[in-house]
Formats: sequence, C-alpha cells, structure tokens
Amino acid sequence: MIAIYKRLVGYLNYGKDVALLFLRLILAYGFWEPAKTKWADIDSVAGWFETMGIFAPKLNAYLAASTEMAGVFMLTLGIGTRLISFPLIITMLVAIKTVHWVNGFPSSENGYEIPLYFILMLFTLMSFGAGKISMDNFIKKSLNK
Repeated sequence: MIAIYKRLVGYLNYGKDVALLFLRLILAYGFWEPAKTKWADIDSVAGWFETMGIFAPKLNAYLAASTEMAGVFMLTLGIGTRLISFPLIITMLVAIKTVHWVNGFPSSENGYEIPLYFILMLFTLMSFGAGKISMDNFIKKSLNK
C-alpha cells in the first residue's frame, strides 16, 4: 500500500509544473480585462480614484494599470513571476480596501472574494515560482550552463 502511495505521489509531482502554468495563465487572463479597461480611459479611472479619496489619484491610476498590464505579460511568459506577484498583491489589497470590503465576501455582490482568490494564487506563485514551463526556468538553466 505504501509503495502504491509513493508511486502515485511521484506521478502527481509531474503535474506541479502544469498546475503552476495554468495558475499563471488564469491570473494573467483575470488581470487582462481590468488592465485593458483602465488603459482605455485612464482619466476616468483617476477621477473614480479621486472620488474614493485615493491619494494622488492620477499617479495611482497609472500605477494600478501598469502593474496589472505588466502582470498580464509577466505571468503569461513566466518571467519575473515572483517579482511581479508582490505588487499585484498590493494592488489587490488596495482594491479590497477601497472597493470590495464594504460589499462583504460574495463576488456576486462585488465583494472581496475574487481579489482574495487572486492574492492566494499570487502568494502561491511567490512561494513556488513559475515552475519549469516558464521563461524564469529557461533563463535559470541558461545561466547555469
């Protein structure tokens, strides 16, 4: 029984890198629409930020849009995955505090459920990295030669 369990775990370990790839791609897709929308009308976003009392609303609109768009490309390619995860987590924490918290948990009520899931997924990528199916791994292998 123990041998079967060990063999099963061995097979499941092969899926780790595929799981990390899918996690990165789902997150990138999740950040794509908000980033694209912000860049389409950055002045309106800055105005919206101002109504919420966000400090330096225009600067923060550019920071949020840039961070999300950088996240789309970096997560898709798996380059600088751990590096981009931290500012994306900060962006999600700000979104929770300024927009979602008052609505409670459920995403159906624009609550903090989805940003919280994004934070947990980003924390996973910060902890484990991009996996073997990534530019991070390709660069690492190239530098080790």
